Amino acid sequence: MKTGAWFAGFAAVASRATGRAGTFAMAALVVLAWAVTGPMFHYSDTWQLVINTGTTIVTFLMVFLIQNTQNRDSQAMHLKMDEIIRAMEGAHNRLISLEDADEEMLDKMAQRYRALAESAEKRMKSGGKDTGCEEVAAANEAAASVVGAVSPGQAPGGA
Repeated sequence: MKTGAWFAGFAAVASRATGRAGTFAMAALVVLAWAVTGPMFHYSDTWQLVINTGTTIVTFLMVFLIQNTQNRDSQAMHLKMDEIIRAMEGAHNRLISLEDADEEMLDKMAQRYRALAESAEKRMKSGGKDTGCEEVAAANEAAASVVGAVSPGQAPGGA
């Protein structure tokens, strides 16, 4: 088994296990036991070092497990959203890889969609429709002019 596959499986199991109420209760009991033994060890430096070292090691290792799990969940979510975008007629296929865009492109796209939302809000206040009308194409073209020369119905970088 590859190291990456082994780690991904281990991280998934560990994340599920550590996220359970029983695991939290066990950790709380460890802290309680440590606190109760304080007087027995006269609150010594060694007594404090035990809990500090233990929590530091657990925290350090959990960062990697949690990050791995979040990366996998995020990637799965992106793939699901990409499939929805790809399957919908009229959707901008350029949005499929938007998570790979630089900050400037993300800002431009956000500005474009804010302009579309504002246009839709104005249409709705005047009794118009939010989507599915010719006004949307005009609003899309107007919003695209905010981010540069983009043809109507096409996101920057092509559809």
